[in-house]
Amino acid sequence: MGKTTDTKMDRMVSLCKRRGFVFPSSEIYGGLGSTWDYGPLGAELKRNIKDAWWGAMVHQRDDIEGLDAAILMHPRVWETSGHVANFTDPLIDCKTCKARFREDELDSSRCPMKPSKTPRECGGELTDPRQFNLMFKTFMGPVEDASAVVYLRPETAQGIYVNFLNVMGPSRQKIPFGIAQIGKAFRNEITPGNFIFRTREFEQMEMQYFVKPGEDERWFEYWREQRWAWYRGIGITESKLRWHQHGPDELAHYARAAYDIQYEFPFGWKELEGVHNRTDFDLSRHAEATGKDLRVFEEETKEKYIPFIIETSAGCDRTLLTVLVDAYDEEEVRGETRVVLRFHPRLAPFKVAVFPLVNRDGMPELAHKIATDLRTEFKVFYDDKGAVGRRYRRQDEIGTPFAITIDSDTLADQSVTLRDRDSMEQTRLPASGLKRALHDRLKI
Repeated sequence: MGKTTDTKMDRMVSLCKRRGFVFPSSEIYGGLGSTWDYGPLGAELKRNIKDAWWGAMVHQRDDIEGLDAAILMHPRVWETSGHVANFTDPLIDCKTCKARFREDELDSSRCPMKPSKTPRECGGELTDPRQFNLMFKTFMGPVEDASAVVYLRPETAQGIYVNFLNVMGPSRQKIPFGIAQIGKAFRNEITPGNFIFRTREFEQMEMQYFVKPGEDERWFEYWREQRWAWYRGIGITESKLRWHQHGPDELAHYARAAYDIQYEFPFGWKELEGVHNRTDFDLSRHAEATGKDLRVFEEETKEKYIPFIIETSAGCDRTLLTVLVDAYDEEEVRGETRVVLRFHPRLAPFKVAVFPLVNRDGMPELAHKIATDLRTEFKVFYDDKGAVGRRYRRQDEIGTPFAITIDSDTLADQSVTLRDRDSMEQTRLPASGLKRALHDRLKI
């Protein structure tokens, strides 16, 4: 499958900028560390990923409700959740090169002055570990003092917990049920990197499923199966996925059990999504801090209890990177390298491209007409520049599943050429049947 992966990441990142997927933020000012802007294709791909997740979690189920909570929350939320006291990384500074490293990554990090060596090997003097809180702090109101401190949320889950009863009542849900949210979160990461894998501003796709105590283990296994199946359903190569169970030294203080779905990136196996049994920790803490009764009443058994929570937590940006890496391919075709993004059709930014073979003899007019008609149901790219072979290659690079070419035969018999991205096979079919043919092939 093409070339080795030693520089695959570099080539893919270059393609992302060249074709308009992802740009460095504030690039004309020299950029801002580990912040990224999504260009036209990246914004479309990201929206398609979020739509696929929201569809699976909310639209296709009757037991999960959607929420869009505020980014800024009462600062006591984060004190109660433990983020103010415990959301920290142990960091070590090198007094020689002035670089800063996470203590748990000393053996995998590289000295900026001696890139062949780790911080332990380079000979620089290292400080003792110090705790560093990862939350971004700001002020609400005109006065910047301790009473005005608020935080940019480091996760979206707490917005779900504090709205648990607000959602349950109007939606007339009963346990078990879930609340799903897609939204921005912020972490002042000291060692961000690997393109958009770890950034300081990111988007989460989280679902919290509230269950009766004693039924949590069954629902935990259920959601592990569901989340694995979702990644398969959006076309991720299953052999590049695996489960990682959190051991006693990794398990968060609130969790009874936790598994990560990991993906084999060019830079190693890394977390893609977490599935956690959070017990009743979160709701119990918020109930204790506020005096609010967050118990539910079960009519059948006349019981009152605080629900346990099964959490599924995925990063949208990290999922997008996974989709890009998994789809990226290079192959030799007639003596040249063809770069192709083999996106699942549901995720592809453009579903079909339309080309007039030449810009004369009425072909552009007919091509525009066909493109306009298809846009009522599909995202369409129109291209009339350069040789048609080069236009195919451009669409391969952005992952467009199909291309339609209008030529002189189209003017005579109203037939067009439909070209498949993956096989490069070309089929002749009536222009009047294009919508049905595309629906059948795209399966979306």
